[in-house]
Amino acid sequence: MNVDRAAILEIRKLSPTEWELAFPVMRQLRSLNQAEFLLRVRRQSLSGYELIGAFQADLLVGVMGMRPVHTLARGAYLHVDDLVVDHEARGSGAGYALMAYAEADARAREMTAIFLDARQEAILFYEKAGYALHPAPSMKKMISNG
Repeated sequence: MNVDRAAILEIRKLSPTEWELAFPVMRQLRSLNQAEFLLRVRRQSLSGYELIGAFQADLLVGVMGMRPVHTLARGAYLHVDDLVVDHEARGSGAGYALMAYAEADARAREMTAIFLDARQEAILFYEKAGYALHPAPSMKKMISNG
């Protein structure tokens, strides 16, 4: 992928017919095959999940998955599930532009916060964008189906 770092970024929601375009970038973050990726996006879209693309000179260089959530504890907020910029386009501003899109979207929906899970190596990026570690610990338990 040849990325023109001087090209203007276009950030927009991907239509279902464009989800396939997101796979080569998303697989840099998630180890899924294309069929499983499309199946999961389709399922999640039923609950409001959207894929947002960052384009530079008509090339998709970044992808973000986000969804609206409402809980008793937090009220209405936006959750960013996935954010990845193609390795050749990192440093182009695409990641910050995607997060700015999420923030504008949350404001338009009258939400008061954005939550996300960050990989250790991405924490500095999010801190530079104004995000802080949340004090509530996350817990999980894997459930076997057998």
